[in-house]
Amino acid sequence: MPRISATIVAHNEGHRIGRAISSLACADEIVLVDDGSTDNTREIAAALGARVVVNQPWPGPAAQKNLAAQLARHDWILSLDADEELDREAQQAVLQWKSSEPRAAGYRFRRRAFFLGRWIRHSGWYPDYKLRLYDRRRGEFQPAPVHDSVRVAGRVETLPGHILHFPVETLEEYRQQLDRYVERIGDHLAQQGKRPGLGLRYLAPAWRWMHVYLVHAGFLDGRAGWIIAREEARYVYRKYRRALELLTQRSAGCAL
Repeated sequence: MPRISATIVAHNEGHRIGRAISSLACADEIVLVDDGSTDNTREIAAALGARVVVNQPWPGPAAQKNLAAQLARHDWILSLDADEELDREAQQAVLQWKSSEPRAAGYRFRRRAFFLGRWIRHSGWYPDYKLRLYDRRRGEFQPAPVHDSVRVAGRVETLPGHILHFPVETLEEYRQQLDRYVERIGDHLAQQGKRPGLGLRYLAPAWRWMHVYLVHAGFLDGRAGWIIAREEARYVYRKYRRALELLTQRSAGCAL
């Protein structure tokens, strides 16, 4: 029977780390890697039975998650973010999975994201499959400008149940999150030397709005769906504008 190490990386997550850890009772151990929280994250995690390790400075999300996997006692890793938790169906699915020999190198779950107090069922936010249970001998997290993900060498299957995701609670938090994405993606595009043309800068935001609100039926998510479509269109425009500004500054610097 395979044994599982659950892993979480955290920074100042005391207000929600308890829910994440409590949903991982299906694991045989829980490892939390903290990068220097100044709140009570580590104390809460330790009180709930997690093995807490401090690693500074912050090496990036993928590297920190891979470190957590390396510190684990078992080869099968169940990785959650601090703003996530397994629902009961997913917990039962993991327990049932442990009763037999694994048939795949990795297993994914559907993820339900919540915003403004409701589950966002449309707007392109669901089912949002996430590979989170994997054999560390056959896979690891790969870095990306925004969303790192696990890649494994072998077959991937889907388990029942959901990961519940609570990324932001307010519109202001959502905008701050998108601001960070603008910087990362804009910088990444500039580093690649990709100068966005006029059509891309103005048509891509319009397409993103239509894609979220009409194609993915964001209108069925009510006010939250309208806000998501509007803010994602704004995000697309701003990331291309940032890339263009950085490339223009670079060209001007080279010309001096």
